[in-house]
Amino acid sequence: MISTAAQAQDSAHRLYDAHETYKEKNFTFRRFKHKDIVPLINALDQKLFTVSRVGESLEKRAIYQVKAGTGPNKVLLWSQMHGDEATATMALFDIFNFLKAKNDGFDNLRQSILTNNTLYFVPMLNPDGAERFQRRTATEIDMNRDALRLQTPEGALLKSLQQTLQPLVGFNLHDQNPRYSVGKTGKQAVVSFLATAYDEDRNINDVRERSMQLIVGMNRVLQQFVPGQVARYDDEFEPRAFGDNIQKWGTTLILIESGGYKGDVEKMAIRRLNFVAILTALQAIADKSYQQEDTTQYQAIPENGRPLFDVLVRNATIHQEGRDIMIDVGINHTEKNITNATDFRYKGVVDDIGDLSIFSGLEEIDATGLRLIPARVYADTLESVEELKKLDLLALHQQGIVAFRIRQKPQAHFLDTPVHILYDGDLPAQPLETDQIPTFLLVKGDQIIYWFVNGFWTNGSAETSKRANGIAE
Repeated sequence: MISTAAQAQDSAHRLYDAHETYKEKNFTFRRFKHKDIVPLINALDQKLFTVSRVGESLEKRAIYQVKAGTGPNKVLLWSQMHGDEATATMALFDIFNFLKAKNDGFDNLRQSILTNNTLYFVPMLNPDGAERFQRRTATEIDMNRDALRLQTPEGALLKSLQQTLQPLVGFNLHDQNPRYSVGKTGKQAVVSFLATAYDEDRNINDVRERSMQLIVGMNRVLQQFVPGQVARYDDEFEPRAFGDNIQKWGTTLILIESGGYKGDVEKMAIRRLNFVAILTALQAIADKSYQQEDTTQYQAIPENGRPLFDVLVRNATIHQEGRDIMIDVGINHTEKNITNATDFRYKGVVDDIGDLSIFSGLEEIDATGLRLIPARVYADTLESVEELKKLDLLALHQQGIVAFRIRQKPQAHFLDTPVHILYDGDLPAQPLETDQIPTFLLVKGDQIIYWFVNGFWTNGSAETSKRANGIAE
């Protein structure tokens, strides 16, 4: 007889392969807004889903609850408590599409989930934050630190839902820093789980044990798709947080944190993993198969480790005060909102310099035998950015000239051309300091091997993926 765990593995694999069928096509990037989800909610099949307006944000945006199923196990799922953490919101709409489908080979799974569970979804709990694509609410309060004072209307709503529904299980769906590693492996944590603590001593009762058991099952199925890239979030008790308090209030709380996945800027691959993991857990709740899981396997999941760098340059040589010094350079790229937060560009920063041998990078360059020197600045001062169009930038690039002084301050802080615009002085510290924009060269003798502009590099044949990596500073 096939074990329950093996059946779950097979089901998860089929869900993973079929995800494109259920993928909500209106989400092609993660910076969508409240106005983008309202038509999708209003279009849900009223025979299957019950939609209700359960509250509103500080700025009067409606917060909706979508109910499905008729079973005795109540499950509450909410996403975008933090407005810039949208991965799971996309996955919830994919799940809506899955639940309404028929004759696709998943009818038994669907029936089991809907007849044994009653599901309450709250997509986009923080629509004001989503409007700005920021973590906090319009009050500038972090809702996930408002479980005690309840000063945000959105936080007060979440507690009211938990207290009124008294769900067996709650899913607290987030995105985490994409630079977290899995333990000390140097691998990026694509997804991290947490069975939140309900007290300072991190005790385990039946409520928290259920969290651990459900996570064991979700981890097992995700290992098929991202082996070695699932982690466990630190379970230090946070008395102000909703996850910790909801666990204390008697609802089994599962925290899912969507991290980073190389090449997946818009989180589409991790959205797919959320889809699979959540449906796997809903089935385990429906048939109570989670009760067979060993919680020691939860403790065996590696914790989130030290952060990775976006780019790590190893063993470069700089020349200072008459001597050669070997350094590593850790570079990170930070998203900066533009165009009303519907789009973004990256700003690079030198995060650390020195012996970084205990760290890893999402991209690494071995600069052994290479000298790090300042980028070269064009000799003439231009009137405006428009004058760049008159220059042979490729030829200048080959000479290491990637920085240009201009007299008129550019309207845009970021440019589509990989150049560094200077309108107030020279390039920062020579050759390098922490917190400066990483624009420099790596050379071997007179030959330029790597060009860096705003923390993005090219070596003439390959180039880091970028979104308009030019910058005006």
